[in-house]
Amino acid sequence: MGVNHHEIKVNRSAQVDQQQEVVAALRESKYKKILLNEPNIQYIQGRASFLDKHTIEIVGLKEEKSSLHFDRALIASGASPSAPPVEGLSQTPYWTSTEALIAKKLPAHLIVLGGSVIGLELGQAFLHEGIKVTVIDIMSLLPREDPLIGEAMQTILKQEGMRIITHADIQSVAFENDRFNVQLKDEVVTGDQLLVATGRMPNTGNLNLSKIGVETDARGAVIVDKGLLTTCDTIYAAGDCTQQPQFVYVAAAAGTRAAINMMGGKQLLDLSAMPAVVFTDPQVATVGMTEQQAKDKGIETESRLLTLDNVPRALANLDTRGFIKLVADKSTNELLGAQIVATDASEIIQIAALALQQGLSVSELSQQMFPYLTMAEGIKLCAQTFFQDVKKLSCCAG
Repeated sequence: MGVNHHEIKVNRSAQVDQQQEVVAALRESKYKKILLNEPNIQYIQGRASFLDKHTIEIVGLKEEKSSLHFDRALIASGASPSAPPVEGLSQTPYWTSTEALIAKKLPAHLIVLGGSVIGLELGQAFLHEGIKVTVIDIMSLLPREDPLIGEAMQTILKQEGMRIITHADIQSVAFENDRFNVQLKDEVVTGDQLLVATGRMPNTGNLNLSKIGVETDARGAVIVDKGLLTTCDTIYAAGDCTQQPQFVYVAAAAGTRAAINMMGGKQLLDLSAMPAVVFTDPQVATVGMTEQQAKDKGIETESRLLTLDNVPRALANLDTRGFIKLVADKSTNELLGAQIVATDASEIIQIAALALQQGLSVSELSQQMFPYLTMAEGIKLCAQTFFQDVKKLSCCAG
């Protein structure tokens, strides 16, 4: 109230220039300089493939070939955007996340294939730039999460003006007269740019892994144990090229442990309390198990969902979109998981992750002191709902 709104003009080119300057600076200071200034690291640019379990062949920038002998090797080749086998799609100039992030010209209508993490993050980002956005998915939004998360985000994004088509039957894609036509069963969706955000595939196809006995799954992801060892006793792997969750902090933790184990250590990567975040607005953050995942493991659960109109900070922010949900073991009250849709959910989720890692019960969590006014207090309030009606409590009631 009391703030006059004026039309905002977006200079997309300036945005991208600033973004790329930050990326370049971080790449130089946090990666390249660290590599080049470490005397025990030899940095070679080229394409590698395995000749045997102790040798790789490198094809350099000028197509020259060389070989390198090793005692242990770590595969950290990452993943790249992939496209679904939709008729006609490969003949169109569609964007992946790579092109979308550096595009200096905004389309009038962006069609997004894929309603999971990347599709929603980028789709909403472009929506907030003032353009028309349509998201199409063959399933529901964020299908790997608790169904309530997808439902909440669908409501929020529709209120913001995004068109969302779920459970779509995508039959073909065509590009004619500078327009993309996505043929669905019952209609044709037309826009002037198409973003394909339907997943990423591990960059392992050219490494010659089968020759050295490194097993991969159907997607080509390297199979590793908790110590990051592959099915070949000299080869380790970490990051998005494996079957592990595709988060940079998971890759970093895995790479650190792999390096230690390659030198004779015995460190394991424990993902049981791994927080995950979707950087939409509001954010989505999760850790541990959902009710369904616990049920699949034979665990009887009890859960509580707290809408944000019960969180004083959300009321003060005039933004009560979303919820906090806690899942507990019914017999022990031990926390099993948390699912949050909220502003700053990424900051709140670590509390639940630490509680999960330490084996706290929702009773113990409800008795912790949280600062007021904070969004984090919502975790305590949700824990309290296992035992009482928080609507009847005063603010800060312990």
